Amino acid sequence: MKSGEVFRQPELAQTLQRIARHGATDFYAGETAQLLVGQMQRDGGLINAQDLRDYRVAWREPLRFEWRGSLIHTAPLPSSGGIALVQLLGIKEARSSDFAGFELNSAPYIHLVAEIEKRVFADRADYLGDPAFTNAPVEQLVSPAYLARRAGEVDPQAISPTAAVRPGLEPHQTTHFSIVDAAGNAVSNTVTLNWDYGSGVVVEGAGFLLNDEMDDFSAKPGATNAFGVVGGDANAIEPGKRMLSSMTPTIVTRGDQVTLVLGSPGGSRIFTTLFQVLNNLYDYGLPLTQAVAAQRVHHQLLPKDTIYFDSFAPLTGDVARELRAMGYTLEDQGWEMGDVQAIRVTGTQVEVAADPRGRGVGIIVRGTLP
Repeated sequence: MKSGEVFRQPELAQTLQRIARHGATDFYAGETAQLLVGQMQRDGGLINAQDLRDYRVAWREPLRFEWRGSLIHTAPLPSSGGIALVQLLGIKEARSSDFAGFELNSAPYIHLVAEIEKRVFADRADYLGDPAFTNAPVEQLVSPAYLARRAGEVDPQAISPTAAVRPGLEPHQTTHFSIVDAAGNAVSNTVTLNWDYGSGVVVEGAGFLLNDEMDDFSAKPGATNAFGVVGGDANAIEPGKRMLSSMTPTIVTRGDQVTLVLGSPGGSRIFTTLFQVLNNLYDYGLPLTQAVAAQRVHHQLLPKDTIYFDSFAPLTGDVARELRAMGYTLEDQGWEMGDVQAIRVTGTQVEVAADPRGRGVGIIVRGTLP
């Protein structure tokens, strides 16, 4: 393809037309299903026609929690993202005095964020999985008392030893769009293939890619996936089980009004990305575009004491030197951290922000709500 050349996908267009005419039945039992199964047979895949016919979408209630006078609606299990976002915000709230006076993305700020994030990833690895197979202790993990206790483990001065950061309870590349319509209805939607181009297989005659979501399962306890995230038995592979993702489509409301809609791709970086954008907006008062564009960092327990950054806003200068002096390893992860698409509604005013790390755009068709 050359710049300016029109890219046509007639097979995908035909697939979308079939689905428009026949609905989901086409995908799971119609012509599109036949094309998908044919691709599986040619490539030695495991999915057959009966598997598609037996599949049922699970409609789930979103996870809702109060935060600073607003109500946040976000993704429930089998995504870990919503639970992780509750934990990140709750632990930070409990350590708010530690953040006081620190500039956004200063070395002390980044250290505190890393200390919080590593504990959230420790909980994620041990407790979370498909709720149809795992009795995940969600209420305990997001309870104020538990988050306060986890916050008490944060060391504001030094790196907590990785081996000492354990799950806290007692034993017993992706696409996102955000929409707000003229009536105030909102959609936050994240769709994932997992890694770049998923499995790299396009269904002949149907025009769409197959994912590689099996990577989101734990191959074995303690083993890392493509994003370097460890998992445990709760997310082990089993027939009929849904894998643990990190998708975190999120809507914030105040009263009965939508005030913020946001989400991002980015694998295990998704919920830490949204956590930092919310901090930028509500703690540091940045305008929406700046809150989305600001520097981001990521720490996920393993690799040990490693803070990731991206080339869009690299960790350099005095901040980097201070973090290295504390014992952190700083690493450019080699790809941009997230691609946030956000909408903020203030009264009748609407703002949009598309992450400059990606190619998304924000468009206001009507500049105000009625």
